Amino acid sequence: MKIVSSLFTIIFFAAIMYSQEKISTVDSLINSGEFNKAKELIHSELCEANLSAEVRYNLNFKLELMDRVKLDFKRTEEDVLNALRKYYPNIKSEDLRKWEVNNSLEMRMINGERRYFNNAVANLFRIDNDAKKIKESIDGIVPNKLTEFLSSYLPKLVVQHETEKQKLINPIKVKINYTLSVKPNVVPDGEMIKCWLPFPKETRRRQTEVKLISSSPTNAIVAPDEFLQRTIFLQQKSIKDKPTVFNVEYSFLSYAEFNSINEENFVVVPDDSITIEYTQERAPHIIFSDEIKKLSDEIVGDEKNHYRILKKIFTWISKNIPWTSALEYSTIPSLSGYCEKNRRGDCGIKAMLFVTLARLNGIPAKWQSGWMLHPGNLNLHDWAEVYANSIGWIPIDVDFGLQKSEKKKVKYFFLGNTDNYHFIVNDDFSQPFFPSKIFPRSETVDFQRGEVEWRGGNLYFDKWNYKMDVTFEEK
Repeated sequence: MKIVSSLFTIIFFAAIMYSQEKISTVDSLINSGEFNKAKELIHSELCEANLSAEVRYNLNFKLELMDRVKLDFKRTEEDVLNALRKYYPNIKSEDLRKWEVNNSLEMRMINGERRYFNNAVANLFRIDNDAKKIKESIDGIVPNKLTEFLSSYLPKLVVQHETEKQKLINPIKVKINYTLSVKPNVVPDGEMIKCWLPFPKETRRRQTEVKLISSSPTNAIVAPDEFLQRTIFLQQKSIKDKPTVFNVEYSFLSYAEFNSINEENFVVVPDDSITIEYTQERAPHIIFSDEIKKLSDEIVGDEKNHYRILKKIFTWISKNIPWTSALEYSTIPSLSGYCEKNRRGDCGIKAMLFVTLARLNGIPAKWQSGWMLHPGNLNLHDWAEVYANSIGWIPIDVDFGLQKSEKKKVKYFFLGNTDNYHFIVNDDFSQPFFPSKIFPRSETVDFQRGEVEWRGGNLYFDKWNYKMDVTFEEK
């Protein structure tokens, strides 16, 4: 019996090692852009009867991952050249190489061909200062609507806070009408489609009085607020040649929050349970790699005071990491690693780098996200929170970053304060849904647009559309 048991153990671990070796080969092929070869290997592996459910799940996701990357990188070299000729009339293929080498023009080799990120050209003008100047000389400087709004709104908010001397001020009643529409015939006629839509967190601070007004269909299930990525769940059957439409309407009260943190009141106790939990690594997006540690040393130096460390990280990211349109998060192995390597990113990528650097330096930090509802600037948005024992959780928006103002309270407004146009859906990233989702999510990190599936699999973003309408009512 012992011999049989030992033989089984050897075979079992040999099978695991074999699977790991094959998965490693698949990953290498994907990373090198040999998608066709990777797909062939995956399909051959999926024919094996003794694959574990976990390995089978991961292999199927890698198939989907390659399709997602291809959707993000649809632009050919000729597409890019045509888009740039307005600014560089004599541009040639060789001229693109310098931007590819310094990674200002995001490109991947896929099956032996150059494929460029869909927003690579727009990002080039955000990353490369020389290219930006050439564009501005031809197109002129386009005003930033959000910057204009904040430059007018924030000083008034600061004055109101100084007058009222309250932590929460200027409540606004927000009403949201959210629609997700699955395209016709994406799912066979009569099949049940399951849909998860974003729903407001009830923070017991700056976002309260959450009320569901209506839903279509009416059999909605709202996730308890304990779920850190909060959803409202709907399901209905598809109808041939017609879109499948899901709609919800809800309202909540949103406050601006002031904490006015400084060296005296920003106190972090090292052995506090929250400090211990929220200063840890969390693979794959919060990793204290050698590269992250080196960057931290450059930013923080010998500073020991937690507030000054926080301010240094906030200021450095604000000044050195330009906002750029981002790849889908599910295709990025590590958000903080991507930001450190490429020195650019959207709000979520910048927020994850901030969280990672804060945690590395002993400051409890976590992810928070949802939408920015600023008038004329409706969009998905991510930010962070840090923890001080004397105050609690404190909002930090490193993407909004330093404001152009001579007044310190306005300039550093988003270092510890927030306006009342930050709509909170998520208090963490990559968290379970209620009810649970069976297939891999379209967005594996964040949750802002929605998630959809049927018994045949997940429905990715190209299979449906979404729309949010927002109205405000002064309280």
